This record gives sequence, C-alpha cells and structure tokens, in this order.
Amino acid sequence: MGLSAAQIEEGLNYVAEREPAMARALAVAGYPEPRIRPTGYKTLLRTIVGQQVSVAAASSMWNKLEAELGEEFGTADLLARDFDTLRACGLSRQKQGYARSLCELVQAGEVDFDKLPADDEEAIAELTKIKGIGRWSAEIYLLFAEGRPDIWPAGDLAVMAGLGKILGLDERPDEKATRALAEPWRPHRGATAIFTWHCYNNPAL
Repeated sequence: MGLSAAQIEEGLNYVAEREPAMARALAVAGYPEPRIRPTGYKTLLRTIVGQQVSVAAASSMWNKLEAELGEEFGTADLLARDFDTLRACGLSRQKQGYARSLCELVQAGEVDFDKLPADDEEAIAELTKIKGIGRWSAEIYLLFAEGRPDIWPAGDLAVMAGLGKILGLDERPDEKATRALAEPWRPHRGATAIFTWHCYNNPAL
C-alpha cells in the first residue's frame, strides 16, 4: 500500500527542515492526502489501459473489461480473450499487446509483484521488462502501490512544474535538474513528490 498520512507528514517535515522554500509551501498548502493503489498486476494493467486517453475514457474501458472478464478476473481470463473481444472493450492493438505482455510475464513467474527487489532501481528494471511500462509507470507503481519512501519520478511534468513553483524558479526545471535538486531530500523524496502534485494546481502558491 502507498505512503500513509503519517509517513507523508514525517517525510515532509524532514525535507522542510532542510529546505526553507518547502517549509513555506507546506505552511500555505498543508499536507497532501495519501495516494494509495492496490499492489499486483491489475494496477499496472490499469496504467496501460489509461495511457494516452482521458480519465473518463480509461474508466469506461476498465468497466467494459470487468463486465467481460468479471471483477475478480485473473491473467488467464484476459489471455483467453481474442482480439475482437478486447477491441470491443476499447483496447487498441497496441494496448492489447502491452496487456498480454504483462499477463504472460506474470503467468510465467518472470514478474512477481509479491517479490519485487528491495532496491528501487532493481525493482524499476524488473517492471520495465513489461512492454508499455516505462520508468514513470514503474515509479508510480512503487510509490502508490508499494509505498516506497524514496521514489522520485523526476520525469513527471507536474513534479517538475510543482517543484519549480515551490522553489520559486523562473523556469520549470528539466528532468535532470529535478533529479539533482531533490538529492538532499533522500530518503523522503516520495512524500516530496506527492507534495509537488498537491502544489501544482494550488492557486495560493
């Protein structure tokens, strides 16, 4: 499960003690709500379904999948369906390829969501073996589903923009700069990432 409210508070207090701009933003915006997703392949499958479509479209596709496969569907249920059946649920050829890759790797035991490596970079490497799952998707899974405290998705546009806003930078930092700026905040960069999303659209900042 993701970081709890207490873990987020502890992490942000740690960072705020070291970064005055973070302390100022925290005083204005307050602590963010936890972002929690279930562990397991379905969370990544939902990520695949939601790629490059609106939230509403992704929700509609997922509902159709559950109607076809059953709410408690397993990897074998999806793999047993043909192209046209999954297409009727809204999955393009590319999404079907990614979904099948995920389900096949899980079935073969090549990706075990109960035994991902403890090292964050090794876990990211394991998850990005899955077609259609890049570094960002892997990081989001490890942060929201596993609650790993030091995950820092520096390539996320809202993280970059939110951090720029918090620090009062003239321009949005790029991924490299976003990664470098957060180095002093280890091992609590996960809570900081959640805070940057919290601040991104906050008009008070």
